[in-house]
Amino acid sequence: MEITRRSLLSAVPAAGLLAALPAQPASAADADPVADAARLLANTVAVLAGTTESNSRPETAAKLAAVDRTARANLASMDAAAAGEIFAGLVLGAGEANLNTAFRRLYEIALATRTPHPGTASDLYENTAVQRRVTDGLAWLHEHYYGDQSKGYYGNWFYWEIGLSQYISKTFALLADRVRADAPALLTTYIASMDAYLRNGTAGDVNLDSRFHTGANLADITTNRLLQGALLGDDARIRKALADQLTVFATIDPYRLEHGVTDGYYADGSFIQHASVAYTGSYGKGLLTRVVQTLKFLDGTDFTDAGALVPTVQGWVRDGFAPLIFEGWMMEIVKGRAVSRPDTGYTDVAMVVEAVVDLSSLASGAESTALKSYVKHVRETSRAALDPTGFVSPVSIVRYADILADATVPPADLNPAARSVAFNAMDKNVHRRPGYAFALARSSERISKYEYMSGENLMPWFQGDGAHYLYLAGQDQTQAFGVDYFTTVSPYGLAGVTAPVEERRTIPQLYGLPYYDNPGHPLNFTSSSESQNTYVYFPRATARHSGGAVLGPYGTAAMVQSDDVAYRDKQAGILPDDFVVYRGATATKSWFLLDEEIVVLAAGVGGGAGRAVTTTVDARTAAPDDAVELTGMRRDGRPWTGTGTGDLHWLRYANASQRTAVGYVFLDTPQVRVALDKVTRSRRAVRTSNPDTAVTRTVLGVTIDGAAGAEPAALAYALMPNASEAQLRSYRHGPLQVVANSPRLQALTHTGLGLTAANSFTTGRHEAAGLRIEGPASVMVRRGHRGQVSVAVSDPTMARDTVTVLVRGRARREVTADDGVRVRQVHGGTLLEVDTRHAYGRSFTAALRDD
Repeated sequence: MEITRRSLLSAVPAAGLLAALPAQPASAADADPVADAARLLANTVAVLAGTTESNSRPETAAKLAAVDRTARANLASMDAAAAGEIFAGLVLGAGEANLNTAFRRLYEIALATRTPHPGTASDLYENTAVQRRVTDGLAWLHEHYYGDQSKGYYGNWFYWEIGLSQYISKTFALLADRVRADAPALLTTYIASMDAYLRNGTAGDVNLDSRFHTGANLADITTNRLLQGALLGDDARIRKALADQLTVFATIDPYRLEHGVTDGYYADGSFIQHASVAYTGSYGKGLLTRVVQTLKFLDGTDFTDAGALVPTVQGWVRDGFAPLIFEGWMMEIVKGRAVSRPDTGYTDVAMVVEAVVDLSSLASGAESTALKSYVKHVRETSRAALDPTGFVSPVSIVRYADILADATVPPADLNPAARSVAFNAMDKNVHRRPGYAFALARSSERISKYEYMSGENLMPWFQGDGAHYLYLAGQDQTQAFGVDYFTTVSPYGLAGVTAPVEERRTIPQLYGLPYYDNPGHPLNFTSSSESQNTYVYFPRATARHSGGAVLGPYGTAAMVQSDDVAYRDKQAGILPDDFVVYRGATATKSWFLLDEEIVVLAAGVGGGAGRAVTTTVDARTAAPDDAVELTGMRRDGRPWTGTGTGDLHWLRYANASQRTAVGYVFLDTPQVRVALDKVTRSRRAVRTSNPDTAVTRTVLGVTIDGAAGAEPAALAYALMPNASEAQLRSYRHGPLQVVANSPRLQALTHTGLGLTAANSFTTGRHEAAGLRIEGPASVMVRRGHRGQVSVAVSDPTMARDTVTVLVRGRARREVTADDGVRVRQVHGGTLLEVDTRHAYGRSFTAALRDD
């Protein structure tokens, strides 16, 4: 069930939105808002604290112990607090994060008082004295640090509109009866304050026109307001919150935006937050978790028909999350600034798994089984044991255990074993094979080059300039990627990146703050201003061309590397004189995603302004004591071992300790520099709030250098995951042929696959390997048996109305074709005219056959 944002929002007011998803089974006459509100609160307590039934299961014992242990530590801190403190040593009044910590600790204590411990005695469970300490703490915080609107709302807006309200609302939900009995005015006082802190809203409520109230942020705010409505018994507040939250279920139509919102899920599975950041692995994960949790809160009420929403969320999992999860690891390309955090990709996926577990309980039939099978698949393929103790709900822990124990549910991925996915709406690619997964980060005038914020991801400059991540099957990915990859690999030498040879400074180094502060400038640079977003936190590129096509399990991607908007606008005199910008390198790049090879073509590679430039073919990390070996062959046939610079035909990196290997075939490159360095650096180098933990890694760098003042270069090479030396030797006369490699056209043939792929970048006519392409396009053609030909076409500029391709040779008839594809037999071959208007980079396919 795909719900468009327009169809939902056209149904305002709130009652109309809910009518679009009719509640069942009660009629309007039978509805009981009071009973539904009570059910919603009871469900909330059950989700957060578990039930007597769930908590009697041994699988929840560790979770219950953790809840109890945390609460007792918080109570001990309260006992030790000095005058003017609520928790010992927690300074309030200056940092919003500390105030958030205070509310979190009160929530954790409240949670322990509502968490049943069947079979064991807990002096915290239903302990009214402890519950009163929580309500007293809430009253104290409101009086001294929260209630005065003139003194609040300092620092990050997120805490005041979302984060603090989450803990406050959940605490009140847990202690609803106690609050009503002991401090009924406290609830209304707090809700009035929470409304007042919605300063990006309207009249203390959500504002769908606000750039702050979108996507995952909107889901968080509306879930808070849903709980608040239930606590107040305010049916209208509940229904308004639901109506607003339902808009996040809408598939974003970039050509018909509602409220100017680009945040959310797209038809191709992409997820965007902050208007232009690819964010499935962080904010998208949060949105998934929040909406599934909300559906559990609503279960059994007549507020909405949760069953009607489940297929939409299941589509997010299948098309948005599953391609990005490899052996239990969330890929780096969709994590934004979160790549610099110590939490691992395995931790990210644990959150997704909990949501999928709960979603399976809301689905039915084959859909439920498919979700359960996927949960088992993630468990069986993950290289790190998933610890359900980290789940939010004890009920989810029990469901997870039941799925794993169910012999009737086979483990099964939601991906085919061989799949190529073009997330063109967020400029990302994922290419999967049984032995590896390849993830590619592109950028454009639509999508940010990177995300930096709040001292996180301090050196992000090239993460969207074709950076790639090659995940090898069977490896613990913490040994290859995660925060330690970004800590030890040079930001100028990330795998796949072409970067100028220069030294850049981080935002704190430049300005002494985690942002650029200049509120007096016409662009109003403050910590959360739109200008800060545009030029500092997540600047977009300036080139339009970024996209690609998919044909069955194969794909191609293309990107014109460009300066960011900050550099462009500084040259135009728009930005302040003291605002520092950096000029990027130049390159036109194509990636051809095949079975055993990922082929990269690059043309026009230069540093700009006469600077030297480096292109990193690959960068890999290993533990310092891993047994790493480098072997290869020079173009003249002589063997190569170890590091250095040489005219290489191929190179093989093998890590015997990890049982992994990657091969590199240099199809057309100048000399290659191979380095294997032991690097030690603190994790604080990439995130100011990271522990000052030194990390040591052995870092491989395979690099092609361009000298200062040199003419722009053309490069062609292939990455071969898990390749043996014998395979690499065979590529001396192998199946790959570079047909064209210029800033106008890049094309490749693979004789073994019968595949031709081309990316054209400029207007006019392009000819390559039996194809004639009009204007910029991505095209793939595969010739099969008995005259069968398959074709895929995409518009990587997302701006063309029609793309025309002539497949030369004998005229062929159409067997099947997507809507929008017209096939004609013409002199010289078969002409395909593809209507790409408003397709947003989608691939169009056709199957042809000889007459």
